Order: sequence, then C-alpha cells, then structure tokens
Amino acid sequence: MELGIVWIIFIGFALLSWLVSWQLKRRFEKYSKIPTVNGMTGRDVVEKMLKDNNVHGVKIGSVSGQLTDHYNPTNKTINLSQDVYHAANVAAAAVAAHECGHALQHAKAYSLLSLRSALVPAVSFASRWMSWVLLAGILMVETFPPLLLVGICLFGLTTLFSFVTLPVEIDASRRALVWLKSSGITTFESQPYARDALKWAAYTYVVAALSSLATLLYYVMIFLSRRD
Repeated sequence: MELGIVWIIFIGFALLSWLVSWQLKRRFEKYSKIPTVNGMTGRDVVEKMLKDNNVHGVKIGSVSGQLTDHYNPTNKTINLSQDVYHAANVAAAAVAAHECGHALQHAKAYSLLSLRSALVPAVSFASRWMSWVLLAGILMVETFPPLLLVGICLFGLTTLFSFVTLPVEIDASRRALVWLKSSGITTFESQPYARDALKWAAYTYVVAALSSLATLLYYVMIFLSRRD
C-alpha cells in the first residue's frame, strides 16, 4: 500500500473520530437541557431500572470526568459520571439506562458480554506489549519476520475485542430505550432525543472498531510485502 494512502486513511479515521466525539458532546449538552418529566436523576433511573428488572447486588457509584460512565462486571458496579449521577435530564437518563443495560446483560448471562469479559485478560496483556513488539517487528521484518507476526496477532486480539464490543453496546442501548419508554421516563417528545444521544455514543465504537481493523490490515500488508 502506498504510504500516502496509508496516511490519508489514518488521518481520515482521526478526523472521523474527532467529529463523532464532538457531535456526541454537542448532543449531550443539548439534551442535558431537557428535564425528565418526573425529575429522576441518573442514579434514580438506575435504581428503578434494576428494580423493575428484578436485578439485585449491583452497586452504583460516581466517577469524575465527562462521559466516563461504565459498568464493571468484575465487581458489578455501575459507575456514572457526576453530570449523569446527579442530573435529572434526558441525556443523563439515557446514559444511566444504557449502563444499567450492561448490568441486565450480566444478570441474564448475555453471551457476547460474557465473551467480552473473557477476552479482557488477553486484551490487557496484548495492549501492554503490542506496540513494542510491532515496532521491533517492523524494524526486523527482513531478518526476523515472525516477530512482526506475533505483533499482528496481539493487535488482532484488540481488534477482535473492538468488534465484540459493538453488539454489546448496541444491545445495551436497545434495552435502555425500550425501558425508558415503557417506564415513562421519556415521553413521546423526548424519546427521540434519548435515542439520538445513544446513537452517537454507538458511533464512537463503530469508528474505533473500523480504525483498529484498518490498522491491523496495514500491519498485515507490511508483513506480506516484506520480500517484494
């Protein structure tokens, strides 16, 4: 692959990632100005969603930062950013319900969430070493090509993790939107706003997965063209 084309692809994905992140923050700010009809905060939403789905033993915590919300299956904790934890608006309700969707996946043994959790130790190991192995592999591609192949395998694990994450995130959003509507947290007017916010959140995972795949293919092409 021509070096110029490679740079165009990488720069293109970087710009796309920035655009999606900017749009996500923009929509979060916009929908944060729309209050929930019942005045429920993000924490209240999680508590009610867990109760309505008969899920127990899940802790709710608050973490610093913006859009840092996540579910930790290891200790069964839903961690909400402060803007979500304390706020009573549509954006906070959507994000809180999405993270609670992961807790529901865990409680119901959703297969792809189980697969993602099983991949975490291997992906953590791969992430720690792959940059050094890939760099050394590229420098030694003519004299010791198997080293680059090892780096490609390590990077492949992270790419696989990105693609397994996609349906997990989409399913969590689907569960969140269904419950938000049925529980009356969102109304006919506000439901599209919640859907739009979660849609742009999902786009960040799509871009990350495609970017990872493009990078993986780039390393594969270096390996295959080493004798050209």
